[in-house]
Parts: sequence; structure tokens; C-alpha cells
Amino acid sequence: MIIQILQFVLSLSLLVVLHELGHFLPAIAFKTRVEKFYLFFDPWFSLVKTKIRGTEVGIGWLPLGGYVKISGMVDESMDSEQMKQPAQPWEFRAKPAWQRLIILLGGVTVNFILAIVIYAGMMAYYGDTYIANDSLKGGVWVNHLGEELGLKTGDKIIAVDGKTLKRFSDVNIEILLGSGNDVTVERNGELMQLPITAAFVKSAIESQGPWMFPRAAYVVRDFMEGSPAQAAGLELGDKIMGLNGHAMPYFDQYMDSIPAYAGKQITLAFERDNTPMKITFSVSDSGRMGVWRQDDLAILFPLTTVKYSGLAAVGEGWNQATSKLVFYVRQVRLMFQPETGAYKEAGGFITIMKQYPTEWDWERFWGFTAFLSLALGFLNVLPIPALDGGHATFVIIEMVTGKTPSTRVMEVAQMVGFFLLLGLLLLVNGNDILKAIS
Repeated sequence: MIIQILQFVLSLSLLVVLHELGHFLPAIAFKTRVEKFYLFFDPWFSLVKTKIRGTEVGIGWLPLGGYVKISGMVDESMDSEQMKQPAQPWEFRAKPAWQRLIILLGGVTVNFILAIVIYAGMMAYYGDTYIANDSLKGGVWVNHLGEELGLKTGDKIIAVDGKTLKRFSDVNIEILLGSGNDVTVERNGELMQLPITAAFVKSAIESQGPWMFPRAAYVVRDFMEGSPAQAAGLELGDKIMGLNGHAMPYFDQYMDSIPAYAGKQITLAFERDNTPMKITFSVSDSGRMGVWRQDDLAILFPLTTVKYSGLAAVGEGWNQATSKLVFYVRQVRLMFQPETGAYKEAGGFITIMKQYPTEWDWERFWGFTAFLSLALGFLNVLPIPALDGGHATFVIIEMVTGKTPSTRVMEVAQMVGFFLLLGLLLLVNGNDILKAIS
């Protein structure tokens, strides 16, 4: 947990500082006075602060983001006294509308550029590694939820909404986000269409667990205490291939078959270092062999890795960023479909923190930081008062109509936006607390 917290704080700090720099730099370029630049919020007091060229720079104690306070701007500080005074040349409100728009959108612009830069760097350094969907020769193994969708164990998922899926990792999320569309599967050599219903999406979300797995071989990862198979000579890494003379290449086949042999003798065929072998032993009275399966897909299936360099890395960074952004927008849209119940699964700071690995992994750290940068950029650009997008909307209206909204209108909008955001924070973090309790 400590490692997760450290990664979360490092990632959040990086994103907040760069986002606020996106506002700060154009403000300075347009000779607009910036009174404060803070990482985290500082109600009542700050942890650290200093003055740099007239700007108070510091670190607050409330880690909910950060801010820059720009003179002559209605913002979260709600400094109404300043706004009652005549506009000064160095104030935000005295600048041309196009300059104000650039200052307002500077933060989200940095968020999107940062994500592209991180993904481009990852494509050059780590490459794009994935399990190709067509490498699952045995198709998928599904539980009762998968069967509710109409899938059967052994089906090969080809496409969702007519879109062919290259990565197996995209299959689950495309189906969950594809309510109202069809999933194309190959079953016994024939193609068929299965409708993705809102009822299925709701059930899958509420289950909070996997419902579809790649159909994989039964490779020994570990043994339970007192495992009869281990006592008979089975070893780690062995690949179980058959039962009582019948070829059974997939793990799920043993899940279905072994319990019926409780207390009875069986013969397992397996491979060790590509050498066929057999053992005979009695299954436990509880119907178990005591063998944990290997579930690391990177071991069970061939990995496809593509590395990029130069402009190709930048291009792929753009592709990664845009595809991840589209995924996120579709997830947000799902939250506004009450019939799916997805809003109940919206998470706050605890959910975000848990996305980081429990061991320090720079590849996963940078990957999630890039995704989080996209998410923050998208949320901030929404036309909601109190967010960058809300402020920008008023400036755009001014540019179109030629009329400047009154300070009072701006202050009321700021307060409305503040309470909307507060409600959202209570919802997502309340969900986190309820999950922790349950």
C-alpha cells in the first residue's frame, strides 16, 4: 500500500504541476500577474511557501489538486473585493478574449501533450506488447455471466460492433462499453452475432469479477498443501494434457471433470520439457487434485512486441493517446446510462491509487500516469462552471456575442460548479468507502 500511495502522490504531483504550468506560462507571456502557484490546496495554511518574482509558490496540505491564482479572474478563491476595483492592465479581465482563452485552455492542452509524449517514450523504450486476440486458438472460457451474453466456452471473439479486435485485452472493455451493439463470434467454424444488452452490462458490472477468460492450457504454477498430484510426482511447470486416456488440452475441462472423481483413482497425461509422461493417483475426497494453474497470460500465450523509433514513436504515441481517450469518454458516457448501474462503480482517490502496482513498476507507472493525464484533461475541459472548460465557455460566448458576462454571473456560476464538483467527489469517494466497508 505504501508503494501504491507513493506512486499515486508522485503521479498526481507531476500532473498537477504541469497542468498549472499550462496556465502559468501563457499568463506570464501575456504579462498577466499570477499571485499564487500551488501544488495541492492550502486552506488556512500551507506546508511550504516562498516568493518567486512576485508569485507565491507553495505546497498545500490538502491533496485534491492544485491551482494558480491569476489577478482579475473569478476562480476558486472567490476574491470578490478585487473584482469590485477597476480593471488593471496586468489583470486577466483586462486582456483580449483570445489571450484569456489560451490561458484557460493551457492546462488541458499540457495534459493531452504530456500523454502523447509519455506514450511516445514508452513505444520507443518498452515497445507495444500485447497478446494477439487471434492467438487464442481455443477461444474463451466463460462462466454464467458470459453465458448470459450468449457466449459458450470455446467461442472465438472476432469483433464488437463490426470492429475487428487485435488485442485480447480490448475484448472485455469493448463488450462492456458496447451496450446496444453486437459481438461477432466464431463457433464451430461459423460466424454468429450476439446482442450486447444493457441487462448483461449491468450484471457484469455488478459482479465486480471476471466473466470471460482466455481458454488456456493447464500448466502447474503451484500446489495446495497435501496435494495428491504433487505426491504422485507432478512438478511445477508441467503441462497437463489428458485424463484417463482422453485428450484434454484446456484447464476448464478439468474444472468440470475432476470433481466427479472424488475419492477415485485417475491417470493424468502431461508434458515435462516436451516429454510425454503419466501418473496415477487418487483424487481427494473433496474432489481436488490440489494443483494451482498458471494464470500469467504472458507465459501461456505468445506476446507480440512492436518497438518504434523517431517519428514513428510519436505517431504511435498519438494513436495510443487518442484510443485511450476514446475509451475513457465511452466509460464516462456509460456512467450516465442508469439502466447499467455503472455510476455505482465510479471510484475516487482509493480506486485510482489501487490502479498502481504493489511493486514499483516504471512501465505501469508511466502508462497509468499518461492515462490519468488524459482523464484529467478531458474532465477539466468539460463546460462545467468552476472547471477550465466552464471558464472557457464564457469567453467563447463573449467572443461570439461581443458581450462580457457580469462578475455576479461569473461568481454564481463558480459556486454552482463548485457544488457540482463537490457532489461528484462525494459520490465517487463515497463509493470507495462503501466498497471498503462491504
